[in-house]
Amino acid sequence: MSQPSAAPTARDSQRAITLSVMVAALGYFVDIYDLLLFSIVRVPSLRSLGVEGEQLLHAGERLLNMQMTGMLIGGLLWGVLGDRRGRLSVLFGSIFMYSAANIANAWVQSVEAYAWLRLIAGIGLAGELGAGITLVSEIMPKETRGYGTTIVAATGILGAVFAALVGDVFDWRVSYIVGGVMGFALLALRIGVYESGMFESVRQIGSSRGNVLQLFNRWDRARKYFAVILIGVPIWYVIGILITFSPELGRALGMTEAPAAGRAVMFAYLGLAGGDFASGFFSQFIGSRRRVVLLFQLITTAFVAVYFAFAPFTLTGFYALCVALGFGVGYWAVFVTVASEQFGTNIRATATTTVPNVVRGSVVLLTSSVAWLRPQVGLVNSAIVVGVVALAISFVALWGLEETFGKDLDYVEE
Repeated sequence: MSQPSAAPTARDSQRAITLSVMVAALGYFVDIYDLLLFSIVRVPSLRSLGVEGEQLLHAGERLLNMQMTGMLIGGLLWGVLGDRRGRLSVLFGSIFMYSAANIANAWVQSVEAYAWLRLIAGIGLAGELGAGITLVSEIMPKETRGYGTTIVAATGILGAVFAALVGDVFDWRVSYIVGGVMGFALLALRIGVYESGMFESVRQIGSSRGNVLQLFNRWDRARKYFAVILIGVPIWYVIGILITFSPELGRALGMTEAPAAGRAVMFAYLGLAGGDFASGFFSQFIGSRRRVVLLFQLITTAFVAVYFAFAPFTLTGFYALCVALGFGVGYWAVFVTVASEQFGTNIRATATTTVPNVVRGSVVLLTSSVAWLRPQVGLVNSAIVVGVVALAISFVALWGLEETFGKDLDYVEE
């Protein structure tokens, strides 16, 4: 990859900010498209590879876990590179990797090859959001950076809606090719995007950068790091369990017509995009991150209760609930902003990239927990137990986090 350009002059700084926000937002759009595409085409793609019956659920769990394991690996890899090599090298390197993996997914002929390519795609997908949010957080004024991160997160979320539409219209192999082509097209926009001035300053003074151990060598930093992760886990409980496996849960809840996973994802992400805009702008309006996260945690809890308490649903009612659930977990924009605001410039990319990927990777633990409990208490009850635990822990974690609205980010961790 080419080296980042020099820092912008005062004359074109606003243009640089606008372009950086646009590229980060579009990159996250393609990122989410690829991330959720498997959930959308899971059933038709596996059936075309000869998987049927009960094996659809087991194979789907395995491939989802491979993808999320890749994101855990990639989160650490790209995070360290973001602090050592720069935000832009990660932003564009990750886009290249997941776009290539996307296209390769279109040619798989076995579940085994499919699984390994989802692992590689997961590694690529892990870098874009953290690098984009870190870059935008550092180049925008502290009073308004929440608007920039909200635009990135909310625009990106719409990639799932587009993935659902493409998955409905085209064959699953074509859907993967579309994602890959979009990613490679986006790389052309890298011209004119500047590196973060904060990062350049830290690089010039020679501070230690990208040292993962700095996240854990002091109790206050380790506590903040784990607390941020835990407030995000309910988001992926809703997406990774209630929405992704909505066909199986719908049947288990007594629905006469099971929901389609692709449509459930589409409606959930429509709600999530709305929630991201609402939470991000409301956070700016009231001048608080913590109070907005608490509000949306409560909304999420209420709609999760509705999901299980009022079954069986009509199909229309279920999709409406998917929108509501998506809106409830739409504090993702504020969540990733909080992650970027908790730490100094020398480990900010490491933290901001690993945190959302650990949260995404928590799906492995969540689905494994459901699978472990399922023989004892059934699918529905196992999903309820896992959800109660995830939500309860997130409330406790939020209580221990500091308010970061308007915080000056131009500092390093010792």
